[in-house]
Amino acid sequence: MIDQLLIAGLFLCLLGSLIFTDWPAVWVFTCAMLSAYFLGLVDTADVLTKASNSGLMTLILLLLVSVGLEKLSWLTRMSGKLITPGYNASLLRLGAVTAFFSAFVNNTAVVATLAHTVRSNKHHPASRLLIPLSYAAILGGTMTLIGTSTNLIVSSFLEDVTGQGLAFFDFLLVGLSVTVLGLLTLLFSARLLPVSEDSSIDINEYLIEAEVAGDSPLVGKTIMDNRLRDLEDLFLVEIVRDEHLISPVSPNEFIEAGDKLIFSGDINQVNALEQFAGLQLFAVEEGLLRENMVEVIVMPNASIEGKTIKDSGFRSLFDAAVVGMRRGGKRLSGKLGNITIQAGDNMMLAVGADFNERKNLDKNFVVVDESVGGVKTTPVQNYSITAILVAVIALATLDIVPLIKGMTFLLVCMLVMGVVRGSELRRRFPFELWLIIASALTLSQALTNAGVVGVMANFLHDHLAVLGPYAALAGIYFGTLLLTELMTNNAAAALVFPIAFGLAESYGLSHMPFVMAVAFGASASFLTPYGYTTNLMVQNLGGYSLKDYFRTGLPVSVVYSAAVIVLLPRVFPF
Repeated sequence: MIDQLLIAGLFLCLLGSLIFTDWPAVWVFTCAMLSAYFLGLVDTADVLTKASNSGLMTLILLLLVSVGLEKLSWLTRMSGKLITPGYNASLLRLGAVTAFFSAFVNNTAVVATLAHTVRSNKHHPASRLLIPLSYAAILGGTMTLIGTSTNLIVSSFLEDVTGQGLAFFDFLLVGLSVTVLGLLTLLFSARLLPVSEDSSIDINEYLIEAEVAGDSPLVGKTIMDNRLRDLEDLFLVEIVRDEHLISPVSPNEFIEAGDKLIFSGDINQVNALEQFAGLQLFAVEEGLLRENMVEVIVMPNASIEGKTIKDSGFRSLFDAAVVGMRRGGKRLSGKLGNITIQAGDNMMLAVGADFNERKNLDKNFVVVDESVGGVKTTPVQNYSITAILVAVIALATLDIVPLIKGMTFLLVCMLVMGVVRGSELRRRFPFELWLIIASALTLSQALTNAGVVGVMANFLHDHLAVLGPYAALAGIYFGTLLLTELMTNNAAAALVFPIAFGLAESYGLSHMPFVMAVAFGASASFLTPYGYTTNLMVQNLGGYSLKDYFRTGLPVSVVYSAAVIVLLPRVFPF
């Protein structure tokens, strides 16, 4: 009884921390796991076994393979042909290609690649396409085992309790159905999105800071005399002088040495400031080339989130300087160095030679400029790696070669052919995800050891027995969906799986429909920007508000949920 109370208390604390605090999920899960270990609820053998779980190792291997798959040029080659004058045709074409590639490649990388195409297209406002781009990536990720990390997590848990994980195409029938229905629904709901006149640039939202040097010829002259009002697509909105903010700026305001001139406008026009002698962009020195620009989005739970640019030690962390910054739908003000960084912020960086070698990049940023970061693959590499991938999937599907062995071979081929480097794999190693899943597996074992899973499953069974297994299945699905919107998809899948599996056992039914309900429920993040990384990525790019996600995503969520509830018992009978 004491063990049950202790682990139940830990579970409730874990759930509350994930929902009601902004603490990183990795720390919450790890602390809960260590507490269970030190309290004697699991032993050392359990912890070590879960940390080296074969399903978890397969997950990590697949994520490393995706590093190489992201570099294949097929998507980049196709991207220029996706958007045409017809809106419906463009939406379907963009959605179908995004969904297909998201089934095999990390969907964050797919959205990052296509976001540039969407923002630079001349036919439709980017704000009418970016949320559909994110939703298509989410839908496409449901079609295969490697389409999204939640599918891999569910497979890891299933392998842990049964010794057999999910097959590569177990998700395909339901996933393809909901993807087609979701894309058709977007034809109607996407028309509710706002129309921005220039959402590709979002002038008046990018903040750019330049400092006046002491010997600058600008000093002692007015704004009008210096022709600082004549810049195309750049507007001087503020002057920071010592601790004082001058806004609005009068044309007759005199420039003083040390003034921080705050511009807003098109970041691509920043080179126009070079015509003014003695005007230095924020934090950009000779060591960083201003021509080598990289646009990034700050990731949730980034190490720099909640800190100012100055306090974060940005230059030393990333070998990069912030040239400009914007926050979708909000006006930024003051010196760049004093602005507190938030998840979803867009930054334009001037980067040094070591930028792409830094190990902390992927934990802090998503690169959205297609010209950045990339080692370009050759046609030989593209065809060879694609052929090996198809062979690996075919052999795994036919149970000839285990998926983990095939993916190991594919990763070795990528290293030998130079598609990926060892330094990249070290930098992209999903250490935090490994900690989360290993901790969740250990906590699940502690819940089972103490008998809490059985108690919870029997309680749910007793109260749902009258309604039957369909109600139980719907309850698991909608419970997972709710947690996904409140926290993250990976955490939701890890928390609900033990309950879903225990509930299936209490009914004496097949566990497969309940397990798949967790997987599809964890991917159903259409109502807010917070549950899925791609939703947060496009929030700033399109200048969206929360209501834009809700009114566009609600029809998709309803159709998606109805299809999942109807199809799961038919594809995976009780």
